Amino acid sequence: MSEKTIGRRCEVIRTLVISDPHGCNDEFNSLLKKVKYNPSQDKLFLLGDYVDRGQKSRQMVEQVMQLHNEWSVIALKGNHDDMFVAAINNDIEELDAQWLNNGGFQTIESYCGISFFEEGFEWEQYIKAKEFIRKHYQHHIDFLESLPLYHETESHIFVHAGINPFYEDWRNQPESDYIWIRDIFFNNKTGLEKKIVFGHTPCIHLHDKEDIWFNLKGDKIGIDGACAYGLQMNLLEITEEGTYIEHCVRRGEIHD
Repeated sequence: MSEKTIGRRCEVIRTLVISDPHGCNDEFNSLLKKVKYNPSQDKLFLLGDYVDRGQKSRQMVEQVMQLHNEWSVIALKGNHDDMFVAAINNDIEELDAQWLNNGGFQTIESYCGISFFEEGFEWEQYIKAKEFIRKHYQHHIDFLESLPLYHETESHIFVHAGINPFYEDWRNQPESDYIWIRDIFFNNKTGLEKKIVFGHTPCIHLHDKEDIWFNLKGDKIGIDGACAYGLQMNLLEITEEGTYIEHCVRRGEIHD
């Protein structure tokens, strides 16, 4: 996985992949510390879903932006990032309801204050929250909206949810498949030489445990450890030799 580059980055020694931090910013940083992440030598891939459910979505997005701008970290878009952007940028009740029903309350509290809904949910208050986020954090929204849906290397395809194997060329699939697809993807062989590294579907739903899932057909690697649900955050390390090493931190596990 080594590659020569210019500027502040010298030579890539490891490829590190994390997905679905969902506002679990403390565990995210704990995991990077645990593996001794070196941004000048490690290539970091983030597979989306930076917001919702966890308590620190604002801090999570801020850090992803910083890593992207300073170290060219590859950050992809997840379905929760897409729902957040759609709800904030539009005043359509259907989009608002979809986001709120999928962890949006915690994201609002992260951006507007932890006690924002302390006295109960009021629609007028929610509209004010959207206006506040648009006024003070539109750069976050613009960043999330601009994120790519996949990244392809010589050996892997990195994506939030997966690819649709029933398209002759997976690049022609609907954009929604990149961030929402589940069963059709992981229950069918891709027919590709490159391995697909993805998040979105918690590993515990793929093989009854939260550890990284390597499917028996050898064409898919699922890494979502469901940290936001109280389990763990996984990190897949791809070594210079192309081997895989698993790392994780449990929810609430902090490394100084």
